[in-house]
Amino acid sequence: MKITYIHHSCFSVEHNDIVLLFDYYKGTIPKFDINKHIFVFSSHKHHDHFDLKIFDLVKEYKNITFILSSDIRMSASYMERNQIDEMIQKRIVYIGKNEKKNIPILNNNQSFLIETLTSTDQGVAFLVSLDGKVIYHAGDLNWWTWPGETDDEYNEMTHNFMKEMDKLNGKDIDLAFVPLDPRQEERFYYGFDTYMKKTNTRYVFPMHFWMDYSVIDKLKRMDEAKEYVNKIMDISYEGQEYNL
Repeated sequence: MKITYIHHSCFSVEHNDIVLLFDYYKGTIPKFDINKHIFVFSSHKHHDHFDLKIFDLVKEYKNITFILSSDIRMSASYMERNQIDEMIQKRIVYIGKNEKKNIPILNNNQSFLIETLTSTDQGVAFLVSLDGKVIYHAGDLNWWTWPGETDDEYNEMTHNFMKEMDKLNGKDIDLAFVPLDPRQEERFYYGFDTYMKKTNTRYVFPMHFWMDYSVIDKLKRMDEAKEYVNKIMDISYEGQEYNL
């Protein structure tokens, strides 16, 4: 698999004759083989995870499918105002929380499985099973705990996050993209650490770090990360490529 870090929570994953593009809203998208089937995922409607410009990709790629969280669902009048024509509409698949869907691959008459978890913010997290590989993209599913919050806020968030993480308990995951947000101050690693200790993940890419690359090294130097430090992929610039 070839992985490219694009921006914020956006990565592309190229595997055989398909491409997965997650949560694009900004940055330079690599040029892909036009014969591959492109699957564009958007985990929720926040501006830093979804932008209408993803639909411009139909001009370059004939085989393209948009996998959108149900909270992005657009009305007919909205699509008309924004020139989302019938050809694009036919390529949109909406998926809700805690759903499973088999998605056809147009150029080889096969399919792959998408499962979702419920985000602790908006929308969903994606779990993609493809050619024996399992790929996880968290979207905004994270332990969003903040200094200064009330006990009730902390307890509710903790309950909701742990409920989702329990669904992944002991699961073998080949490739994961997980938030590591410095805005949470000393709690920046809580969600990432919990995810890594709940799952058997082979490679994990931090994301949602708002261009503060130093937070990755900060986690890797912490005692809490000792058991999985070698699984954390270093990121230092947009457009960085990895072959795994």
